[in-house]
Amino acid sequence: HYTRIASDHWDSFITAFKNCKQSIGKLFTVGIEGNNCKIRHRIRRGFRRSCNFSKKLENHFKAFDLTFFYINNGFI
Repeated sequence: HYTRIASDHWDSFITAFKNCKQSIGKLFTVGIEGNNCKIRHRIRRGFRRSCNFSKKLENHFKAFDLTFFYINNGFI
C-alpha cells in the first residue's frame, strides 16, 4: 500500500489524484523515471537480433527475473 503519489506539475495528475497525498515535482519523479528507463532497456534486450542473447525462452525469463530482482532490491 502506498501512502503518497509522486507526480509532475501537470494539471491532469493534480486533478486526477486530488484526494491523495501528493509529492509534486521533478525531485520526486526522477527515481521512478530512472526505473522505468531501466525496465524498458532490459525488455528491449529481448527483442534485439544482435544482442548475443540466448534463443532459449527459459533463459529470457531468467534474465528478466534477475533484472527485476536487482531493481526491486535496490542493487540497480
